[in-house]
Amino acid sequence: MVKRLLTLFILLVSTSSPALAITKIESSVDRNPVVKGEYFILNVTADDEVEGKTLNTSALLKDFIVGRTSVSRSTQIINFDAKRETRWQILLAPKHKGIVKIPSFEIDNVKSNEIALQVVSDANAKQKNKDVYIITSLNHQQGYVGQLLLYTMKLYLAVDLQRGALNAPNIEDAQVKQIGNDKDTTEIVNGRRFRVIERTYGVIPNKAGKLEITGAGFSGDVLTNTQPSRGLFGFNESRPVLLNAKPQSIQILPKPADYYGDWLVSDLVVLKETWPENKNVFEVGSPITRTIKILASNTDDTSVPTLNLSYSNALKSYPEKPVRKTYVRGNSLVAEVSQTVAIVPTKPGSFTLPEVRVPWWNPIKRKQEFAILPAKTIKVIGSVPASATQEPIAPPQTATTPAPVESAGYWPWVSLVLALLWLFSTFMWWRQSRQPNTQEMAIPRASAQWSDISIKEIEQAFEAKEYGKVLTLLQKYASQLQGTTLNLSQVSQVSTEVQQVIEELQAAQYGKGQCQLTAKALREAIESLNASNAKKNDNHLTPLNP
Repeated sequence: MVKRLLTLFILLVSTSSPALAITKIESSVDRNPVVKGEYFILNVTADDEVEGKTLNTSALLKDFIVGRTSVSRSTQIINFDAKRETRWQILLAPKHKGIVKIPSFEIDNVKSNEIALQVVSDANAKQKNKDVYIITSLNHQQGYVGQLLLYTMKLYLAVDLQRGALNAPNIEDAQVKQIGNDKDTTEIVNGRRFRVIERTYGVIPNKAGKLEITGAGFSGDVLTNTQPSRGLFGFNESRPVLLNAKPQSIQILPKPADYYGDWLVSDLVVLKETWPENKNVFEVGSPITRTIKILASNTDDTSVPTLNLSYSNALKSYPEKPVRKTYVRGNSLVAEVSQTVAIVPTKPGSFTLPEVRVPWWNPIKRKQEFAILPAKTIKVIGSVPASATQEPIAPPQTATTPAPVESAGYWPWVSLVLALLWLFSTFMWWRQSRQPNTQEMAIPRASAQWSDISIKEIEQAFEAKEYGKVLTLLQKYASQLQGTTLNLSQVSQVSTEVQQVIEELQAAQYGKGQCQLTAKALREAIESLNASNAKKNDNHLTPLNP
């Protein structure tokens, strides 16, 4: 009941009070002096509630850059007396240094006070008197086309940050991107503790000449110490801040005329190579994984060229797509390009992998240098038999032509030997004719039964895209047909179809590419293996001539 009466009384007082007219307008700034080009806040307060558009600020455009304007209204009741207030907060940046006047504002024939503002240059401004300021720097005073330049921004805050954002620089004829994450630290400057937010941008010039860097800065809101008497209205709890970094320029030099090779600017370039278990001896048909890494200091991974590696015809290579990344190590930026290739030897012997050279330009010494990976010799063991389709060589038949006998004493012995040989060959022919060709019939049946099972396994592995397993099964299948252990290089020599199938499977397995092989081509290769084996069996089972 008491609350209702109090509320009703307040409403009666507020509605019965006569409408107040503006009697006073006050203007003030959040600091004086101010720095040329830096934003400060102009506060204009009227002692009544009015529309925001009634304040005309066009006169400020002559000497100031006018930023955003915010309007707030409040009502305060003291001893049943309602007091209204309207406040404008205007963000301004001086265009000239010296004494600049903020003109008087007029609303309903009531004028505000003028303000004489002292504007100083940035060089004369004492940072110890600033609550918020920004500093930028470049890591080089001179650069080259394609060189990575580091542009660092540091935002110093002696007050709490409510919200804000760092603005990237605007640079024509250059690539700009942020490097790494922001750093948030603290520093003591002239006895004051500042929160420091640091951000680094990478700048890569595209052409020679003078490079202008502008547009970097900060925009946001910071909290201020509110006076107790104004805490009820919430005025000055935060204020907008808009800072522009000082413009910078740098001279960009062109690529030297005597430089040759892919253009790369870096402080240091090294090559690293990785081999499986540091071995130098490998087997025919067994894949070798070789990885070469290019590490370049203070450059971007997009600037590092791709290696063009060449190998012997006896070493089939299946390169993967290069992996590029850039990371921060200590105080340096490192670009890394990793290239992996699968090498499959097809012949035994010793092979030399050529030397790898990467040219680069040293901007400190101003000369061309080379990162070198020495030549490497590997040994490949294993055998490459003759083509499996080659006809077996028939055993030589010995002709028994008796030589003339000068002495009759030797003839009986020769006749005896010939007679024994004739009797032995006749016995072997008779024995062979009594036994049917059971071996000839058994071998194909056993092979056919095994072949049906293996073909099914091979096709299932191919459908599952397990290309490594398909290669293994083909090797075992061919070995079973031939009756001896074969490697893939030996299997590929059975026919052109088999060779093409093995190459496609190796490319898909080791090259990480899409397999172009079809199930039909795989089936034809398997049939080629079967035909080769059947022809070999026919040759070996030729009847003996009596």
